[in-house]
Amino acid sequence: MRAARTRTAAAVLLAASLALTGCGAGAADTASDGKGGAAAGPADAGAGGAADRSAAGSGAGAAGKPASKAPAGQHVIRTASLSVEVKDAAKALVTARRAAADAGGHVENESTERVDDAYLVSQLVLRVPQERYDSVLAELAGTGRLLDRKADAEDVTDQVVDVESRIATQRASVARVRALMDRAEKLSDVVTLEGELSRRQADLEALLARQSSLKDRTTMATITLRLSEKEKPPAEEPEEGRPGFGDALSGGWNALVGAAAWVGIVLTALAPWLAVALVVFVLWRRLVRPRLAARPRSAAAVPAPPDVPRNAAGAPTGTEGPKAPQPREAPEK
Repeated sequence: MRAARTRTAAAVLLAASLALTGCGAGAADTASDGKGGAAAGPADAGAGGAADRSAAGSGAGAAGKPASKAPAGQHVIRTASLSVEVKDAAKALVTARRAAADAGGHVENESTERVDDAYLVSQLVLRVPQERYDSVLAELAGTGRLLDRKADAEDVTDQVVDVESRIATQRASVARVRALMDRAEKLSDVVTLEGELSRRQADLEALLARQSSLKDRTTMATITLRLSEKEKPPAEEPEEGRPGFGDALSGGWNALVGAAAWVGIVLTALAPWLAVALVVFVLWRRLVRPRLAARPRSAAAVPAPPDVPRNAAGAPTGTEGPKAPQPREAPEK
C-alpha cells in the first residue's frame, strides 16, 4: 500500500511539474520585444523554480536563478552601399581589400566582369567591425569619384534582450526536465520526459542560433562596394578627303582582281557545261556530219518558164516569143 501511495504521489507531482514548466515556457515565448520580455523571463523562471522546489526539493535549484540582464550598450545593425567611379578598377580592388584587412574585417563576396570589352565593373561585400565602420566607409569613398552612397542603421536592442531572456528561461526549463528524468521510475514517464526534453532542447538551439546571428550582425558592419571604370568614348573616324593617285591605283587594282576572281568563278561554274558541249560537237563532227555529206543530192529543181502575156480571162495571147524591137525610122527632113 505504501509503495502504491508513493507511486501515485510521484505521478501527481510529475503531472503538476510538467504543467507548471509548460506555463513558464509559454509565458517566456509570448515576450516578443522590449523590456517587458526581459521582465517576464525572470518572473517565469522564479515561478517555475518555486513549483519545482515544492515538487522535488533541491533538484530544481537552477530554476531559481534570474535571467541575464539586458546589456547596457545599444545593439545596432549597420549596412552601407557605395558606388564609385575609378580610373583603374584592379588597383581600387586592392585598396578596398587592404582597407578591410587593416580594419580587422574581411571580404565576404566579390565579382568582376568586363562590359563590352571596354571597361571593368567590380562589386565587393565587406564585413568590418562596427568601431571601424565610419573610417573604412570614408576610405572607400575616397578611391575615386563617388556616384552613389546609402547607409542604414537598424536598432535591434529589444530583439537582443528578448532572445537573451528567452534563452535563460529555456535553459532553466531544460534543467527542470533533466531533474525530473533523474527521479523518474516508470518507463512511460521516462519516455514522456525524453520527448519533452528533445522539444525544449530544439527550441533552445534555435534561440542560440538567432542570438549568434544577431551578435554577428551587430558586431560586424556590412559594406557593399561597386567599382566601375569610366566608359571610354568611341574613337572618331578620320574625315574622308579627296583620294590621291595611290588610292586610285589601289582601287583600280582591287577592282581588277575582283573582276578576275568573278570571271574565274563563272568559268568554273560553266566548266561542266562546256565539257559536255565539246563532247557533243566532236561526235557531231566525226559521226553525223560525214553521213550527211555521203547522201545523194536531190535533183535540181526545173526552172520555171518565162512569163507569158495573158488576157483578161487568164489565157495566153500568143505563143510567139517577144518581138524584137523595130528600128526607129529617121524623121523626114
